[in-house]
Amino acid sequence: MQAYFDKCMEKLGFIPNVLKAYAFDMKKLEAFVAMYNDLMLGPSGLSKLEREMIAVAVSSQNRCYYCLVAHGSAVRQLSGDPALGELMVMNYRAARLSKRQRAMLDFAVKLTNEPWAVEDHDRDSLRRAGFSDRDIWDIAAIAGFYNMSNRVATATDMRPNSVYHGMAR
Repeated sequence: MQAYFDKCMEKLGFIPNVLKAYAFDMKKLEAFVAMYNDLMLGPSGLSKLEREMIAVAVSSQNRCYYCLVAHGSAVRQLSGDPALGELMVMNYRAARLSKRQRAMLDFAVKLTNEPWAVEDHDRDSLRRAGFSDRDIWDIAAIAGFYNMSNRVATATDMRPNSVYHGMAR
């Protein structure tokens, strides 16, 4: 994991506090990093921006301070649009999104708020927006990962690195 921390320092200039928070247990840290890397950086029909948008929309529903600051920054950076990052944090429905993005985020938010209410027509809406079944799995897995992460971050009073606040503004 030291090599991973070194890579963070090289690419970001800091080690995200979420990694430091998990560092008390190497097995948990390794599992967290492996899942994050697979979902957020691995092969997918979803762009990096779309994945970060899911992280922010889910985290907004859960009011997770850590993830809203960290992933809101990522949306600003990846989109090149600081206003989009702010809109995503406050209310993704107020943002000018493509039909594809809106369908994706509506699904992720429904899965967050009312998972029992997700039905075939919700998946069909995603297919009509151009998502494959594998993409739908990725949307669900990313939403699930951030629901878990939001709860851990909130329960442990995890705080974002202050550098996130000023990035891509």
